[in-house]
Amino acid sequence: MDTVVILTLLIVVFALAFDFINGFHDTANAIATSVSTRALKPRTAIYMAAVMNFIGALTFTGVAKTISKDIVDPFVLENGSLVILAALISAIIWNLVTWYYGIPSSSSHALIGSIAGAAISAAGFAVLNYSGFIKILEALILSPFIAIAAGFLMMSLFKVVLKNRNLFKANKRIRYLQIGTAALQSFTHGTNDAQKAMGIITMALIASNMQTGEDIQFWVRIAAATAMGLGTSIGGYKIIKTVGGKIMKIRPVNGAAADLSSAMIIFGATLIHLPVSTTHVISSAIMGVGSAQRVKGVKWGVAKKIVITWIITMPISATIAAIIYQLLNLFSK
Repeated sequence: MDTVVILTLLIVVFALAFDFINGFHDTANAIATSVSTRALKPRTAIYMAAVMNFIGALTFTGVAKTISKDIVDPFVLENGSLVILAALISAIIWNLVTWYYGIPSSSSHALIGSIAGAAISAAGFAVLNYSGFIKILEALILSPFIAIAAGFLMMSLFKVVLKNRNLFKANKRIRYLQIGTAALQSFTHGTNDAQKAMGIITMALIASNMQTGEDIQFWVRIAAATAMGLGTSIGGYKIIKTVGGKIMKIRPVNGAAADLSSAMIIFGATLIHLPVSTTHVISSAIMGVGSAQRVKGVKWGVAKKIVITWIITMPISATIAAIIYQLLNLFSK
């Protein structure tokens, strides 16, 4: 079999593996608050998230097109298949390491950093599509700050609405609302995160001359959505514990406020075709909600560790991808 075909098949397999891992790595983010407040049992929440992720993944393709062309141009990328394969291996390694230690790191940062690192390793800094790459970086950097503000405002609104209500009865009723907000959160996760693997597969098809346009083929959408849904069904209990309890003590009203604010931001990013980190957005929304409730109630030490992981993910994944590319290139000669 032709080497290009073999490499393309490997990329498809690794891209779907990335989506599968992303499913159980990021499932926790979408359902952590509803599980921690006991609005949903863990297994029920995970199955619901799997279905909603699948539906969300099939609904949009704009983010996939951004990933496929805005970091590097696949039409001019030399050794494109090796670059993409190296990026996928790097992103998978970083996702598994952070999942093992229960750290809610960003799959988006890992993948985008890995693509950039592998491409630079192959062809130098000039290969980057700077206008598109900077636009993506801006979305990744600004979205957590917007999420903190949105979480703060949403919780402040909830406090005004529930001012004269019995808090115990209100929290009991809001648990039912949380079922809906968790489903919405999972749907928006699918609309943004599953698109990244679709974009990677499309890049590979273009780089290997198996596709001439940037449209996302239907089989790519089905395969990525299925991989995300299956990965989600496994769940990520270590990260649920961190996101759902270690940042702050979450009550149903806090969880609903965090879910609604973060879902709006993720879906907004999907509508303008920009990839954002669902991990960043959801964790930041929880911090914003906690700040509106009581600033001292937020465990800022845990939040600091999460932020440090966010900062180091992109440069570390870029470095790993650069090294893997050189190794793959060495052995492919």
